[in-house]
Amino acid sequence: MAAYISFQPSDFFNTTLYTGNGTAIGSGGLAVTGVGFQPDFTWIKNRDTTDNYILTDAVRGATNYVNCDRTNIQATNAESLTTWGADGFTLGNHAAVNTSAEAYVSWNWKAGTTTGLSGGTITPTAYSINTTSGFGIYQYDGNSTSGATIAHGLGAVPQLVIVKCLDAAENWATGQVGFAFTQWMPLDTSGTPTTTAVTWNDTAPTSTLITLGDNALVNTHTTLGYIMYAFAEKRGFSKFGVYTGNNNVEGPMIYTGFRPAWVLFKRIDSSENWSLYDNKRGPRNVISLGLRPNLDLAESSYGGANAVDFLSNGFKIREGGTNINNGTYIYSAFAEYPLVSSNSKSGVAR
Repeated sequence: MAAYISFQPSDFFNTTLYTGNGTAIGSGGLAVTGVGFQPDFTWIKNRDTTDNYILTDAVRGATNYVNCDRTNIQATNAESLTTWGADGFTLGNHAAVNTSAEAYVSWNWKAGTTTGLSGGTITPTAYSINTTSGFGIYQYDGNSTSGATIAHGLGAVPQLVIVKCLDAAENWATGQVGFAFTQWMPLDTSGTPTTTAVTWNDTAPTSTLITLGDNALVNTHTTLGYIMYAFAEKRGFSKFGVYTGNNNVEGPMIYTGFRPAWVLFKRIDSSENWSLYDNKRGPRNVISLGLRPNLDLAESSYGGANAVDFLSNGFKIREGGTNINNGTYIYSAFAEYPLVSSNSKSGVAR
């Protein structure tokens, strides 16, 4: 069935490239525009060098960030991302976000609703959700109780949940439909899913609740607590799933119902780095320039010179680290254009 949506995907997700100018906030900083909306979650990487990834969201507040390639606690820096505006954000001269003449990529999501959430046994200290795009951000304190629940308010079942403790050096915990919520997998390493009940309490999210175990990764710390990002699948906008590699240039074609703007991959049956591709760093097929979210490396052709094609209705794997024969991979994808829409461009071949 063709994916039909009544909104423009770029109203809720967009990748923006920019070049740093090294200007401190006191001298005006760097205003990055062209996002198309006021972001609530911005994820930045220096494409040219080995700076850490910077993840900042409106729930924790500007200047506070965590690094997805490290287990470190939340950091605060007045020269990092300092404010969000109607079309982007402003940066100081923190090297990881604004070194003069260096190239950066920012991935931006919109949430927006900050009231009205109820239910669950843990009440977030702050949150921002968007039911249209199926995205939510939640800061909460742990209660060390197996089976604790958080109401997510998305109105659909989250397919991807990512949690990071903010005040202790814990791994990033991910749960995804591709390997079930009887397991968790680190975002910050190349590790495979670990089977345990203490992370998600062996309970998949429902249309109303996300369930936690009593593990320190997700539910014990209380000083700054935890940040959680939850994504529900929305037809024509986002897709989460699993595929099997064949080590062939005519690799598997994964149907999403849209032309992708952003795809994140991870092999789950063997230790392998995460891989991330987008339509701005790779504006033409075949896409080769990837990033490794669990490593601070600059962008390169990690998946091979012909890694992946973004198609009108999904993506096709070509070679390299995302297509090992009989390898099992999970993916998360967000749309550039849907196949069918009432008020936006429809997906066509690139």
